[in-house]
Amino acid sequence: MTSLFRAWSRIRPLLEKNHLLICLDYDGTLSPIAPTPQQATLPKKTRHLLRALAETPSVRLAIISGRALADVKAMVGIPAIVYSGNHGFEVEGPGIRFRPRIPSSYRRLLARLEKELKKQLEGMKGVIVENKRPVLAVHYRMSPSKNIPKIQKIFRKITGHSALKKYIRTIKGKMVLEVQPPLDWNKGKIILWLLAKHKSAAWDKNTLPVYVGDDITDEDAFGALKNKGITVFVGRPRTSSAQYCLSGTDEVQTFLKRIVSLKSSKKP
Repeated sequence: MTSLFRAWSRIRPLLEKNHLLICLDYDGTLSPIAPTPQQATLPKKTRHLLRALAETPSVRLAIISGRALADVKAMVGIPAIVYSGNHGFEVEGPGIRFRPRIPSSYRRLLARLEKELKKQLEGMKGVIVENKRPVLAVHYRMSPSKNIPKIQKIFRKITGHSALKKYIRTIKGKMVLEVQPPLDWNKGKIILWLLAKHKSAAWDKNTLPVYVGDDITDEDAFGALKNKGITVFVGRPRTSSAQYCLSGTDEVQTFLKRIVSLKSSKKP
């Protein structure tokens, strides 16, 4: 991957001439990774830049997070943007509200899986079982590294039974394992849905999607936008479908500042 700033002379004209649909992950992209989800607060400067972008006529802004919708909305706290929680299973914003239909049988099964995971993982240091409805997450960022194989084994044992395959999906994120509804839906699908939604509303046919994320789950979005927009991976270089990379949240902040400077009369 090429550093986004090294390729700035190529990227800048695209940002200048097009309307933008900017989609951003939260943890590890806007907010530095923290020991617990509650500690991952948004830097004040980043919030200021997001607010400036939200007020820019030629920009539409969306936060695409694995967090529950209510959680990410509370963390960012800017009403004029689109929020997507649980990897696209919840979406709300100005003129937009979306929830895919989830079988009631899945919700009942999720409650049983939550109970069993909490029972089997009880007493294991640093493990958090979070029911984000409709996604169940097992966080193990604070767990000693020696315990991680056991945590993963317990998760696979409980969720990996062949009888469950048609009722649930399981995914792996950055230091988290999740149970999701058995639907072909992810961050890539919600990005394409949002892009189509904006274009069908006659906002502007020349809309350039920009996606910035740091997690394994963001690869779906990078893949969906191949040859369609600008995709940026955040973090240490690794194999990724993204075109460009930024080293961390500080560089994401710099990138947003440059976009504000290009697109808005309100300088940060």
